[in-house]
Amino acid sequence: MIARALRWLMLLQVLAALGLAWLLWQAGLRQAAPALLLGVLGVLLVRALIVARNFWHSRRFAGTPAPQPLGAAAATRLFVGELGANLRTSSWGMLRPRLSVPATPGQGAPSRLPVLLIHGYVCNRGFWAPLSGQLAQAGVAHGAVDLEPVNAGIDDVLPLVERAIAELLALAGGEQVVIVAHSMGGLVARAYLRRHGGAQVARVITLGTPHHGTALANLALGSNARQMSRPGGQPNAWLAQLDADEPPHTRTLITSIYSQHDNIVAPQDSARLPGARNCAYAGLGHVALASDPRVLRQVLSEITIVSEVGAAAFASHRC
Repeated sequence: MIARALRWLMLLQVLAALGLAWLLWQAGLRQAAPALLLGVLGVLLVRALIVARNFWHSRRFAGTPAPQPLGAAAATRLFVGELGANLRTSSWGMLRPRLSVPATPGQGAPSRLPVLLIHGYVCNRGFWAPLSGQLAQAGVAHGAVDLEPVNAGIDDVLPLVERAIAELLALAGGEQVVIVAHSMGGLVARAYLRRHGGAQVARVITLGTPHHGTALANLALGSNARQMSRPGGQPNAWLAQLDADEPPHTRTLITSIYSQHDNIVAPQDSARLPGARNCAYAGLGHVALASDPRVLRQVLSEITIVSEVGAAAFASHRC
């Protein structure tokens, strides 16, 4: 569903670029290549303005203390990196929602648990292309779930997660999976643990998850967006209930990886989950978290550690 919508959106962007090029031609720019280039740049400018708007909103709703200021060069890298990650995922990866296949299909690395990938709001499994490639290269069996319908409540998609875990365990063998989840996907994983417990989950690694909501969800549509919202600057009632229902031992299963300069999670410390293992990065945007080499190395390291020596090792394992 999302892939189809994104293909139509991509077509509209192509038509917009061509339309702008035609207008420039009509205005007197009688060279096809420069006109087309300016048309494409016009579309990219609109995409850049959308990302800039999100950074502006996230700055407005930043917590106290506010994220550490970045110098001009670092701020430019942050913006360009997030724009590039947005373009790669929405204009390529999610148009062709597929995962990489390990060298020996159906078999993970002997010492590593299989991994279930859960995407965030209005995405699909194609979002995970960078991490899927790394997992396949390491020989780790993995699967993903597409959360549909896209505007469904978080609890409503839990049967999809339950089925995906069962299918992955049947394919790869073993009794437990590691869940890696981005953004809203982390809340889906926590809701799964509330309903089903952690018998089949060895570890949950969340990337940029608004554990206490995000003010930007106040501007979004869907039941899931309302559940992630912060009306009056406080977590939505669904989030508050999830927090109240979660026993301390569940938190010890979770690693929350987040950015101090997230452009979607605001306030940024909403991604910090008390009782969990929290790992903060600087100078990374929301989408870029799922493809940054440092973050991917940490995710692979945590998968290896929990597979080989169990959850107790995280007490002494540094971020």
